[in-house]
Amino acid sequence: MSASTKVIGQWTLVALVIGNIIGSGIFVLPAAMAPFGAASVLGWVVALCGALALAQVFAWLARCIPNHGGPYAYARNAFGDGAGFIVAWSYWVCTWSANAAIAVAFAGSLGALWPGAISTPQRDALCALAVLWVCTGITLAGVREAGRVALVTTLLKLIPLLLFGVFGMATLHAGSYQPFNPGHVPLPQVALSTATLALWSLLGLETATVPTGVVKDPLHTVPRATMIGTLVAGVITMLACTVVIGMLPHDVLIASAAPMAAAATQAWGHMAGVAVAAVAVVACFGTLNGWVLLVAQTTMAAAEDGMFPRAFARVDRRHTPWIGVLVSSALTSALIVANDTRSLVSLFTFMILLSTATTLLPYLVTTLAWWRMEGRGSSRWRQLVAVVALAFSLWALAGAGTEPLLWGAVLLLAGCPIYLWQRFAAR
Repeated sequence: MSASTKVIGQWTLVALVIGNIIGSGIFVLPAAMAPFGAASVLGWVVALCGALALAQVFAWLARCIPNHGGPYAYARNAFGDGAGFIVAWSYWVCTWSANAAIAVAFAGSLGALWPGAISTPQRDALCALAVLWVCTGITLAGVREAGRVALVTTLLKLIPLLLFGVFGMATLHAGSYQPFNPGHVPLPQVALSTATLALWSLLGLETATVPTGVVKDPLHTVPRATMIGTLVAGVITMLACTVVIGMLPHDVLIASAAPMAAAATQAWGHMAGVAVAAVAVVACFGTLNGWVLLVAQTTMAAAEDGMFPRAFARVDRRHTPWIGVLVSSALTSALIVANDTRSLVSLFTFMILLSTATTLLPYLVTTLAWWRMEGRGSSRWRQLVAVVALAFSLWALAGAGTEPLLWGAVLLLAGCPIYLWQRFAAR
């Protein structure tokens, strides 16, 4: 790409990473983790360590393979076209299914401000569809504009969330986390289940490696943004979610569509709850904006190499791959509509597990790609980090559950005809 298309700088890219990580999960996930109580902190520790190891692997690969496309580019360089397509397809499924979860979380956050917006499952779905297509319109307006929105919304949510975590700790007392394990589930199983849920809140750590074609000085900018963004977002997310579990009664937490806003209301009054709900709306909007941008760049990179239909690489005068944007948002819309009979929390939980299951394959293959290209000649420290990343990917995949894994397998198999057609057309 020409220099004129490189419109994302260091701080915008850091903001994009943080913004894509800190979004719906931090506001809704405490309700999904409520059955595990304070024992869920085990999952957070495992997830944060695993995420930082994965981020480090991505940062190393970004220096030696500065290709557009992130996980897809690494898999294709290491293992060939077949592996590249599988990773690109899986990551694409991850991104548009993640957008469904984020849009649903936006609806839940908006409901804390305007209860009528989510009074029925159908209104939930309409609210989610509306914000999805607003963000789609922003991305269609151009990569630069989407980047600016990401920077502004990240600043608007980062500081309030940090303050919430710090001041929320002051409201806790000795019995806040009792019982520690309300479900009496074996702790290893608790760690496995909650780590997979927590990983949802850390998805996006690879964000900086995907749009390298529009990033300034990617060899230096991308690795720094990956590590800084993952560390900052991971610590703040873990702090805020763990504090919420100690602030609300178990029965209230497990049924809440906006647990952080409910916790703020109980601790500091109605206006505090309104303020947190407003931050949640901004956070979900900013994250959805970033992921809509990311999904377009993912399909564009694969299409440019002939792995996806060429139409996905077609750009408009603003250098936006508009066909990829529209197709991806249409699929996200279909997923939201198909599941609109579920409750908000159960719908969100299902979608995050589906998205996590489909993104763990790219994470796993990316780690294996590093081993193939650099592993044998690297230091023991780097090898240890890569082992942690590999083990965590496998462990979290096992904890995703049967239903999301089956759906992920079906969606992955659905890509086979596309791959075969592209191979046939290339002859």
